[in-house]
Amino acid sequence: MKKGTILLLAAMAAVSVQLHARDYNASMFGVKSNGTTLNTNSIQKGIDYISENGGGRLVFYVGRYLTGTIYLKSNVTIHLEEGAILVGSTNPFDYERSFNWTALIFALDQENIGITGKGVIDGQGFQVATNLVDMIHKGVVKDPLKYDRPNETIRPQNIYFRGCRRVVIRDIVLKDPGSWNQQYDQCRNLVIDNITVDSKSYWNNDGVDIVDCDSVVVSNSYFDAADDGICLKSHSPEFVCQNVFIYNNTVRTSANGIKFGTVGHGGFRNIRIINNLVFDTYRSALTFAAVDGGFVENIVVDSLRSLNTGNVIFLRIGERRAGKKGRMNGVSISNVYAEVPATKPDAGYNYEGPVEDLPRNISPSAIVGMPDALIENITLKNIEIHYPGGGNPHYAKVGLDELDKVPELAANYPEFSMFKELPAWGFYIRHARGISMENVKLVCEKKDYRTAVVLDDVNGASFTKLQVSEPGGKKEGIFSFRSAEIEIRK
Repeated sequence: MKKGTILLLAAMAAVSVQLHARDYNASMFGVKSNGTTLNTNSIQKGIDYISENGGGRLVFYVGRYLTGTIYLKSNVTIHLEEGAILVGSTNPFDYERSFNWTALIFALDQENIGITGKGVIDGQGFQVATNLVDMIHKGVVKDPLKYDRPNETIRPQNIYFRGCRRVVIRDIVLKDPGSWNQQYDQCRNLVIDNITVDSKSYWNNDGVDIVDCDSVVVSNSYFDAADDGICLKSHSPEFVCQNVFIYNNTVRTSANGIKFGTVGHGGFRNIRIINNLVFDTYRSALTFAAVDGGFVENIVVDSLRSLNTGNVIFLRIGERRAGKKGRMNGVSISNVYAEVPATKPDAGYNYEGPVEDLPRNISPSAIVGMPDALIENITLKNIEIHYPGGGNPHYAKVGLDELDKVPELAANYPEFSMFKELPAWGFYIRHARGISMENVKLVCEKKDYRTAVVLDDVNGASFTKLQVSEPGGKKEGIFSFRSAEIEIRK
Protein backbone atom coordinates (compact mmCIF):
# COMPACT_ATOMS: atom_id res chain seq x y z
CA MET A 1 0.00 0.00 0.00
CA LYS A 2 1.33 3.44 -0.94
CA LYS A 3 2.44 5.79 1.82
CA GLY A 4 -0.08 8.42 0.76
CA THR A 5 -2.94 5.94 0.99
CA ILE A 6 -1.83 4.89 4.45
CA LEU A 7 -1.81 8.55 5.54
CA LEU A 8 -5.33 9.06 4.16
CA LEU A 9 -6.73 5.98 5.90
CA ALA A 10 -5.01 6.82 9.18
CA ALA A 11 -6.38 10.35 9.19
CA MET A 12 -9.90 9.19 8.37
CA ALA A 13 -9.73 6.53 11.08
CA ALA A 14 -8.63 9.14 13.60
CA VAL A 15 -11.85 11.10 13.12
CA SER A 16 -14.22 8.16 12.66
CA VAL A 17 -14.78 7.96 16.40
CA GLN A 18 -17.26 10.83 16.36
CA LEU A 19 -20.25 10.11 18.53
CA HIS A 20 -23.49 9.79 16.56
CA ALA A 21 -25.53 8.44 19.44
CA ARG A 22 -28.74 9.94 18.10
CA ASP A 23 -30.22 12.07 15.34
CA TYR A 24 -32.21 15.16 16.33
CA ASN A 25 -34.51 16.92 13.88
CA ALA A 26 -33.73 20.64 13.93
CA SER A 27 -37.47 21.36 14.16
CA MET A 28 -37.44 19.87 17.69
CA PHE A 29 -35.77 23.07 18.83
CA GLY A 30 -38.12 25.46 17.04
CA VAL A 31 -35.91 25.89 13.99
CA LYS A 32 -37.95 27.13 11.00
CA SER A 33 -37.26 26.24 7.36
CA ASN A 34 -39.10 29.18 5.75
CA GLY A 35 -35.98 31.19 4.87
CA THR A 36 -37.19 34.30 6.72
CA THR A 37 -37.20 33.39 10.43
CA LEU A 38 -33.84 34.12 12.07
CA ASN A 39 -32.99 30.78 13.72
CA THR A 40 -29.71 31.67 15.47
CA ASN A 41 -30.90 31.06 19.04
CA SER A 42 -32.91 27.93 18.18
CA ILE A 43 -30.01 26.30 16.29
CA GLN A 44 -27.62 27.14 19.12
CA LYS A 45 -30.03 25.63 21.66
CA GLY A 46 -30.11 22.42 19.61
CA ILE A 47 -26.31 22.22 19.41
CA ASP A 48 -25.92 22.87 23.16
CA TYR A 49 -28.57 20.32 24.08
CA ILE A 50 -27.04 17.57 21.94
CA SER A 51 -23.54 18.25 23.24
CA GLU A 52 -24.78 18.11 26.86
CA ASN A 53 -26.70 14.89 26.30
CA GLY A 54 -24.18 12.46 24.88
CA GLY A 55 -23.68 13.83 21.37
CA GLY A 56 -25.31 13.19 18.01
CA ARG A 57 -26.40 14.87 14.80
CA LEU A 58 -28.53 17.98 14.41
CA VAL A 59 -30.33 17.15 11.15
CA PHE A 60 -31.76 19.71 8.75
CA TYR A 61 -34.23 18.52 6.11
CA VAL A 62 -35.42 20.28 2.94
CA GLY A 63 -35.79 24.02 3.42
CA ARG A 64 -33.95 27.32 3.91
CA TYR A 65 -32.69 27.94 7.44
CA LEU A 66 -31.69 31.56 8.08
CA THR A 67 -29.13 32.16 10.84
CA GLY A 68 -26.43 34.38 12.23
CA THR A 69 -23.34 33.14 14.09
CA ILE A 70 -23.61 29.71 15.73
CA TYR A 71 -21.01 27.75 17.74
CA LEU A 72 -20.51 24.04 17.11
CA LYS A 73 -19.82 22.05 20.30
CA SER A 74 -18.05 18.77 21.09
CA ASN A 75 -19.61 15.51 19.88
CA VAL A 76 -22.08 17.31 17.59
CA THR A 77 -22.39 17.04 13.82
CA ILE A 78 -24.51 19.41 11.76
CA HIS A 79 -26.03 17.22 9.04
CA LEU A 80 -27.66 18.88 6.04
CA GLU A 81 -29.85 16.55 4.01
CA GLU A 82 -30.08 17.14 0.27
CA GLY A 83 -32.27 20.21 -0.25
CA ALA A 84 -31.40 21.75 3.11
CA ILE A 85 -29.73 25.16 2.90
CA LEU A 86 -28.19 26.89 5.90
CA VAL A 87 -28.41 30.55 4.91
CA GLY A 88 -26.31 33.32 6.42
CA SER A 89 -28.09 36.49 7.45
CA THR A 90 -27.42 39.56 5.31
CA ASN A 91 -27.32 41.78 8.42
CA PRO A 92 -23.67 42.22 9.48
CA PHE A 93 -24.78 42.68 13.11
CA ASP A 94 -26.05 39.09 13.23
CA TYR A 95 -22.43 37.85 13.20
CA GLU A 96 -19.98 37.55 16.08
CA ARG A 97 -16.22 37.87 16.10
CA SER A 98 -13.63 35.64 17.73
CA PHE A 99 -9.83 35.49 17.42
CA ASN A 100 -10.12 38.54 15.15
CA TRP A 101 -12.33 36.72 12.63
CA THR A 102 -16.04 36.87 11.88
CA ALA A 103 -17.87 33.68 10.91
CA LEU A 104 -21.22 32.01 10.34
CA ILE A 105 -20.13 28.78 12.09
CA PHE A 106 -17.51 28.86 14.83
CA ALA A 107 -15.96 25.94 16.72
CA LEU A 108 -13.38 26.81 19.39
CA ASP A 109 -11.39 24.10 21.20
CA GLN A 110 -14.00 21.40 20.53
CA GLU A 111 -13.60 17.74 19.59
CA ASN A 112 -15.46 15.09 17.60
CA ILE A 113 -17.37 17.59 15.46
CA GLY A 114 -18.49 17.72 11.86
CA ILE A 115 -20.59 19.20 9.10
CA THR A 116 -21.91 16.57 6.69
CA GLY A 117 -24.60 15.80 4.13
CA LYS A 118 -25.50 16.85 0.61
CA GLY A 119 -26.99 20.16 1.64
CA VAL A 120 -25.65 23.71 1.20
CA ILE A 121 -24.16 26.43 3.38
CA ASP A 122 -24.83 29.75 1.63
CA GLY A 123 -23.13 32.69 3.33
CA GLN A 124 -24.83 35.32 1.14
CA GLY A 125 -21.48 37.05 1.46
CA PHE A 126 -21.83 39.46 -1.42
CA GLN A 127 -24.93 41.01 0.12
CA VAL A 128 -23.38 41.05 3.61
CA ALA A 129 -20.30 42.84 2.26
CA THR A 130 -22.46 45.30 0.31
CA ASN A 131 -24.44 46.09 3.45
CA LEU A 132 -21.17 46.59 5.35
CA VAL A 133 -19.97 49.08 2.76
CA ASP A 134 -23.23 51.00 3.17
CA MET A 135 -22.83 51.06 6.97
CA ILE A 136 -19.21 52.20 6.68
CA HIS A 137 -20.22 55.09 4.44
CA LYS A 138 -22.89 56.04 6.99
CA GLY A 139 -20.34 55.93 9.81
CA VAL A 140 -22.13 53.11 11.66
CA VAL A 141 -19.16 50.76 11.15
CA LYS A 142 -15.57 52.03 11.31
CA ASP A 143 -13.29 50.67 8.59
CA PRO A 144 -10.72 52.31 6.24
CA LEU A 145 -12.26 50.59 3.18
CA LYS A 146 -8.82 49.73 1.84
CA TYR A 147 -9.05 48.89 -1.86
CA ASP A 148 -12.72 49.97 -1.61
CA ARG A 149 -13.68 46.84 0.36
CA PRO A 150 -14.30 46.15 4.07
CA ASN A 151 -11.47 44.42 5.88
CA GLU A 152 -11.67 40.66 5.45
CA THR A 153 -11.78 40.11 9.24
CA ILE A 154 -15.15 41.86 9.62
CA ARG A 155 -16.73 40.01 6.70
CA PRO A 156 -18.03 36.58 7.78
CA GLN A 157 -16.35 33.37 6.74
CA ASN A 158 -18.67 30.42 6.37
CA ILE A 159 -16.59 28.29 8.78
CA TYR A 160 -13.89 29.16 11.33
CA PHE A 161 -12.66 26.30 13.55
CA ARG A 162 -9.77 26.84 15.95
CA GLY A 163 -8.01 24.42 18.26
CA CYS A 164 -10.37 21.57 17.41
CA ARG A 165 -9.64 17.83 17.32
CA ARG A 166 -11.18 15.13 15.17
CA VAL A 167 -13.15 17.14 12.62
CA VAL A 168 -15.06 15.88 9.56
CA ILE A 169 -16.32 18.12 6.75
CA ARG A 170 -17.88 15.84 4.15
CA ASP A 171 -20.18 15.99 1.08
CA ILE A 172 -21.51 19.52 1.65
CA VAL A 173 -21.64 22.51 -0.70
CA LEU A 174 -20.06 25.72 0.60
CA LYS A 175 -20.86 28.89 -1.29
CA ASP A 176 -20.77 32.68 -1.25
CA PRO A 177 -18.74 33.57 1.87
CA GLY A 178 -18.17 37.19 2.79
CA SER A 179 -14.43 36.59 3.26
CA TRP A 180 -12.36 33.40 3.30
CA ASN A 181 -14.67 30.45 2.90
CA GLN A 182 -13.47 28.00 5.53
CA GLN A 183 -10.52 28.36 7.91
CA TYR A 184 -9.17 25.61 10.17
CA ASP A 185 -6.66 27.08 12.63
CA GLN A 186 -4.46 24.98 14.93
CA CYS A 187 -6.71 21.96 14.44
CA ARG A 188 -5.65 18.31 14.57
CA ASN A 189 -7.04 15.25 12.78
CA LEU A 190 -9.13 17.03 10.16
CA VAL A 191 -10.78 15.39 7.14
CA ILE A 192 -12.31 17.47 4.33
CA ASP A 193 -13.73 15.04 1.79
CA ASN A 194 -15.99 15.20 -1.27
CA ILE A 195 -17.11 18.79 -0.80
CA THR A 196 -18.00 21.39 -3.44
CA VAL A 197 -16.85 24.97 -2.98
CA ASP A 198 -18.32 27.88 -4.96
CA SER A 199 -16.38 30.79 -3.51
CA LYS A 200 -16.13 33.55 -6.08
CA SER A 201 -18.70 36.18 -5.22
CA TYR A 202 -16.46 38.67 -3.35
CA TRP A 203 -12.84 39.62 -2.62
CA ASN A 204 -10.61 37.28 -0.58
CA ASN A 205 -12.86 34.30 -1.29
CA ASP A 206 -10.36 31.48 -0.74
CA GLY A 207 -11.48 27.89 -1.22
CA VAL A 208 -10.03 26.45 2.00
CA ASP A 209 -7.38 27.71 4.45
CA ILE A 210 -5.44 25.22 6.58
CA VAL A 211 -3.58 27.21 9.26
CA ASP A 212 -1.01 25.62 11.60
CA CYS A 213 -2.84 22.29 11.53
CA ASP A 214 -1.53 18.76 12.08
CA SER A 215 -2.80 15.60 10.35
CA VAL A 216 -5.14 16.85 7.63
CA VAL A 217 -6.70 15.26 4.55
CA VAL A 218 -8.27 17.34 1.76
CA SER A 219 -9.60 14.89 -0.80
CA ASN A 220 -12.02 14.28 -3.66
CA SER A 221 -13.27 17.89 -3.65
CA TYR A 222 -13.99 20.66 -6.14
CA PHE A 223 -12.90 24.24 -5.50
CA ASP A 224 -13.94 27.26 -7.57
CA ALA A 225 -12.56 30.36 -5.87
CA ALA A 226 -11.95 34.05 -6.52
CA ASP A 227 -8.80 33.87 -4.37
CA ASP A 228 -6.40 31.00 -3.58
CA GLY A 229 -7.94 27.54 -3.94
CA ILE A 230 -6.26 25.23 -1.41
CA CYS A 231 -4.16 27.44 0.84
CA LEU A 232 -1.93 26.45 3.77
CA LYS A 233 -0.71 29.10 6.20
CA SER A 234 1.32 29.36 9.38
CA HIS A 235 0.16 32.33 11.45
CA SER A 236 2.19 31.51 14.57
CA PRO A 237 5.96 30.97 14.95
CA GLU A 238 5.04 28.46 17.69
CA PHE A 239 3.19 26.12 15.30
CA VAL A 240 3.92 24.09 12.19
CA CYS A 241 1.44 23.19 9.45
CA GLN A 242 2.32 19.54 8.94
CA ASN A 243 1.26 16.06 7.88
CA VAL A 244 -1.17 17.29 5.23
CA PHE A 245 -2.45 15.08 2.39
CA ILE A 246 -4.08 16.89 -0.55
CA TYR A 247 -5.46 14.20 -2.84
CA ASN A 248 -7.66 13.94 -5.92
CA ASN A 249 -9.02 17.49 -6.00
CA THR A 250 -10.02 19.83 -8.82
CA VAL A 251 -9.18 23.52 -8.39
CA ARG A 252 -10.13 26.62 -10.39
CA THR A 253 -9.18 30.06 -9.09
CA SER A 254 -8.46 33.66 -9.99
CA ALA A 255 -5.33 33.44 -7.85
CA ASN A 256 -3.18 30.36 -7.04
CA GLY A 257 -4.33 26.76 -7.27
CA ILE A 258 -2.46 25.04 -4.42
CA LYS A 259 -0.39 27.38 -2.30
CA PHE A 260 1.35 27.75 1.02
CA GLY A 261 3.69 30.12 2.78
CA THR A 262 2.52 33.64 2.01
CA VAL A 263 1.89 33.71 5.73
CA GLY A 264 4.64 31.46 7.06
CA HIS A 265 5.80 32.43 10.54
CA GLY A 266 6.21 28.82 11.73
CA GLY A 267 6.68 26.29 8.97
CA PHE A 268 5.39 23.59 6.62
CA ARG A 269 6.48 19.99 6.88
CA ASN A 270 5.43 16.64 5.42
CA ILE A 271 2.97 17.85 2.79
CA ARG A 272 1.76 15.38 0.12
CA ILE A 273 -0.05 16.78 -2.94
CA ILE A 274 -1.15 13.84 -5.09
CA ASN A 275 -3.30 13.48 -8.21
CA ASN A 276 -4.82 16.97 -8.49
CA LEU A 277 -6.12 19.05 -11.41
CA VAL A 278 -5.78 22.84 -11.66
CA PHE A 279 -7.48 24.65 -14.55
CA ASP A 280 -8.49 28.16 -15.71
CA THR A 281 -6.33 29.58 -12.92
CA TYR A 282 -4.88 33.09 -13.08
CA ARG A 283 -1.68 32.67 -11.10
CA SER A 284 0.41 29.56 -10.31
CA ALA A 285 -0.77 25.99 -10.13
CA LEU A 286 1.77 25.51 -7.30
CA THR A 287 3.18 28.28 -5.09
CA PHE A 288 5.42 27.37 -2.13
CA ALA A 289 6.94 30.28 -0.22
CA ALA A 290 9.10 30.87 2.85
CA VAL A 291 9.03 34.63 3.26
CA ASP A 292 8.18 35.27 6.94
CA GLY A 293 11.00 33.44 8.71
CA GLY A 294 9.40 30.00 8.63
CA PHE A 295 10.60 26.85 6.88
CA VAL A 296 9.41 24.56 4.09
CA GLU A 297 10.66 20.97 4.12
CA ASN A 298 9.77 17.47 2.95
CA ILE A 299 7.18 18.37 0.31
CA VAL A 300 6.04 15.87 -2.33
CA VAL A 301 3.93 16.68 -5.39
CA ASP A 302 2.99 13.80 -7.68
CA SER A 303 0.55 13.60 -10.59
CA LEU A 304 -0.58 17.15 -11.30
CA ARG A 305 -2.39 18.41 -14.38
CA SER A 306 -2.40 22.16 -14.90
CA LEU A 307 -4.52 23.33 -17.84
CA ASN A 308 -4.96 26.94 -18.94
CA THR A 309 -3.05 28.22 -15.92
CA GLY A 310 -0.96 31.42 -15.97
CA ASN A 311 2.08 29.83 -14.30
CA VAL A 312 2.98 26.32 -13.20
CA ILE A 313 5.60 26.25 -10.41
CA PHE A 314 6.76 29.12 -8.20
CA LEU A 315 9.13 28.42 -5.27
CA ARG A 316 10.35 31.43 -3.29
CA ILE A 317 12.41 32.39 -0.25
CA GLY A 318 12.03 35.99 0.92
CA GLU A 319 12.47 38.28 3.92
CA ARG A 320 9.35 40.34 4.43
CA ARG A 321 10.50 41.24 7.95
CA ALA A 322 14.11 42.30 8.40
CA GLY A 323 16.17 39.52 9.94
CA LYS A 324 13.48 36.89 9.36
CA LYS A 325 14.72 34.85 6.40
CA GLY A 326 12.85 31.73 5.41
CA ARG A 327 14.37 28.41 4.36
CA MET A 328 13.27 25.77 1.89
CA ASN A 329 14.81 22.31 1.66
CA GLY A 330 13.50 19.13 0.12
CA VAL A 331 10.75 19.61 -2.47
CA SER A 332 9.99 16.85 -4.98
CA ILE A 333 7.65 17.53 -7.92
CA SER A 334 6.97 14.73 -10.39
CA ASN A 335 4.57 13.57 -13.10
CA VAL A 336 3.26 16.98 -14.15
CA TYR A 337 1.57 17.95 -17.40
CA ALA A 338 0.89 21.66 -17.86
CA GLU A 339 -0.29 24.14 -20.49
CA VAL A 340 0.30 27.90 -20.09
CA PRO A 341 -1.88 30.10 -22.32
CA ALA A 342 -0.95 33.31 -24.11
CA THR A 343 -4.18 34.95 -22.92
CA LYS A 344 -5.74 35.62 -19.51
CA PRO A 345 -6.75 32.20 -18.15
CA ASP A 346 -9.55 33.36 -15.82
CA ALA A 347 -11.23 35.77 -18.24
CA GLY A 348 -14.98 35.85 -17.68
CA TYR A 349 -15.02 34.56 -14.11
CA ASN A 350 -16.27 36.63 -11.16
CA TYR A 351 -13.53 38.77 -9.59
CA GLU A 352 -10.81 38.08 -12.14
CA GLY A 353 -7.18 38.34 -11.15
CA PRO A 354 -5.74 41.82 -11.78
CA VAL A 355 -3.84 42.75 -14.92
CA GLU A 356 -0.66 43.61 -13.05
CA ASP A 357 3.06 44.04 -13.53
CA LEU A 358 2.60 44.76 -17.23
CA PRO A 359 4.01 45.04 -19.77
CA ARG A 360 5.79 41.72 -19.37
CA ASN A 361 5.99 38.48 -21.26
CA ILE A 362 4.57 35.16 -20.05
CA SER A 363 6.58 34.25 -16.95
CA PRO A 364 8.52 30.98 -16.65
CA SER A 365 8.29 28.60 -13.73
CA ALA A 366 10.69 29.93 -11.12
CA ILE A 367 12.80 28.74 -8.18
CA VAL A 368 14.15 31.87 -6.51
CA GLY A 369 15.95 32.09 -3.17
CA MET A 370 18.11 34.86 -1.75
CA PRO A 371 21.89 35.37 -1.95
CA ASP A 372 22.26 34.37 1.71
CA ALA A 373 19.31 31.94 1.88
CA LEU A 374 19.49 29.38 -0.92
CA ILE A 375 16.62 27.12 -1.88
CA GLU A 376 18.03 23.62 -1.50
CA ASN A 377 17.43 20.09 -2.79
CA ILE A 378 14.66 20.49 -5.34
CA THR A 379 13.80 17.51 -7.56
CA LEU A 380 11.75 17.85 -10.75
CA LYS A 381 10.99 14.61 -12.59
CA ASN A 382 8.74 13.60 -15.49
CA ILE A 383 7.42 17.09 -16.21
CA GLU A 384 6.01 18.45 -19.47
CA ILE A 385 5.11 22.13 -19.80
CA HIS A 386 3.77 23.81 -22.94
CA TYR A 387 4.33 27.56 -23.28
CA PRO A 388 2.94 29.90 -25.96
CA GLY A 389 6.32 31.54 -26.72
CA GLY A 390 6.49 34.55 -28.99
CA GLY A 391 8.01 36.82 -26.33
CA ASN A 392 8.22 40.50 -27.20
CA PRO A 393 11.84 41.78 -26.89
CA HIS A 394 10.62 45.39 -26.80
CA TYR A 395 9.26 44.96 -23.29
CA ALA A 396 11.63 45.70 -20.38
CA LYS A 397 14.08 43.14 -21.68
CA VAL A 398 16.70 41.59 -19.39
CA GLY A 399 19.48 40.11 -21.50
CA LEU A 400 21.71 37.21 -20.52
CA ASP A 401 24.58 39.67 -20.12
CA GLU A 402 22.67 41.78 -17.56
CA LEU A 403 21.09 39.33 -15.13
CA ASP A 404 21.95 41.61 -12.22
CA LYS A 405 19.08 43.80 -13.40
CA VAL A 406 16.60 41.25 -12.07
CA PRO A 407 15.76 42.73 -8.63
CA GLU A 408 15.93 40.69 -5.42
CA LEU A 409 12.66 42.07 -3.96
CA ALA A 410 13.17 40.19 -0.69
CA ALA A 411 10.44 42.14 1.14
CA ASN A 412 7.77 41.85 -1.55
CA TYR A 413 4.66 39.70 -1.48
CA PRO A 414 5.57 36.51 -3.36
CA GLU A 415 3.85 35.99 -6.70
CA PHE A 416 5.27 34.62 -9.94
CA SER A 417 4.84 37.99 -11.68
CA MET A 418 6.73 39.97 -9.01
CA PHE A 419 9.96 40.29 -11.05
CA LYS A 420 8.17 41.49 -14.18
CA GLU A 421 10.39 40.57 -17.14
CA LEU A 422 12.58 37.47 -16.70
CA PRO A 423 15.26 36.20 -19.11
CA ALA A 424 13.88 32.63 -19.42
CA TRP A 425 10.70 31.24 -20.94
CA GLY A 426 10.76 27.78 -19.31
CA PHE A 427 12.53 27.85 -15.91
CA TYR A 428 14.32 30.65 -14.08
CA ILE A 429 16.45 29.38 -11.16
CA ARG A 430 18.34 31.77 -8.90
CA HIS A 431 20.12 31.43 -5.53
CA ALA A 432 19.69 27.68 -5.25
CA ARG A 433 21.67 24.55 -4.41
CA GLY A 434 21.06 20.93 -5.32
CA ILE A 435 18.64 21.15 -8.25
CA SER A 436 17.80 17.94 -10.08
CA MET A 437 15.79 17.82 -13.31
CA GLU A 438 15.10 14.44 -14.90
CA ASN A 439 12.99 13.84 -17.98
CA VAL A 440 11.71 17.41 -18.15
CA LYS A 441 10.18 18.51 -21.46
CA LEU A 442 9.70 22.20 -22.25
CA VAL A 443 7.74 23.06 -25.38
CA CYS A 444 7.53 26.57 -26.82
CA GLU A 445 4.86 26.94 -29.51
CA LYS A 446 6.43 30.04 -31.08
CA LYS A 447 10.05 31.18 -31.10
CA ASP A 448 10.91 33.26 -28.05
CA TYR A 449 13.83 35.70 -27.76
CA ARG A 450 14.58 34.29 -24.29
CA THR A 451 16.42 31.10 -23.34
CA ALA A 452 14.49 28.05 -22.09
CA VAL A 453 16.36 27.64 -18.77
CA VAL A 454 18.44 30.28 -17.00
CA LEU A 455 20.58 29.53 -13.94
CA ASP A 456 21.90 32.39 -11.80
CA ASP A 457 23.92 31.61 -8.67
CA VAL A 458 23.11 27.91 -8.67
CA ASN A 459 25.53 25.55 -6.93
CA GLY A 460 25.07 21.99 -8.02
CA ALA A 461 22.44 21.17 -10.64
CA SER A 462 21.91 18.12 -12.83
CA PHE A 463 19.83 17.89 -15.98
CA THR A 464 19.07 14.39 -17.25
CA LYS A 465 17.11 13.95 -20.48
CA LEU A 466 16.07 17.58 -20.63
CA GLN A 467 14.08 18.17 -23.83
CA VAL A 468 13.62 21.68 -25.18
CA SER A 469 11.37 22.16 -28.19
CA GLU A 470 11.27 25.62 -29.74
CA PRO A 471 10.99 26.66 -33.39
CA GLY A 472 14.52 27.68 -34.39
CA GLY A 473 15.74 27.52 -30.80
CA LYS A 474 18.87 26.06 -29.29
CA LYS A 475 18.61 22.36 -28.61
CA GLU A 476 20.13 22.52 -25.10
CA GLY A 477 18.41 25.74 -24.04
CA ILE A 478 20.38 26.24 -20.79
CA PHE A 479 22.29 29.37 -19.80
CA SER A 480 24.42 29.36 -16.66
CA PHE A 481 25.72 32.46 -14.85
CA ARG A 482 27.70 32.62 -11.59
CA SER A 483 26.97 28.91 -11.14
CA ALA A 484 29.05 25.82 -10.47
CA GLU A 485 28.88 22.03 -10.75
CA ILE A 486 26.25 22.00 -13.48
CA GLU A 487 25.86 18.59 -15.16
CA ILE A 488 23.94 17.95 -18.37
CA ARG A 489 23.28 14.30 -19.18
CA LYS A 490 21.64 12.98 -22.30
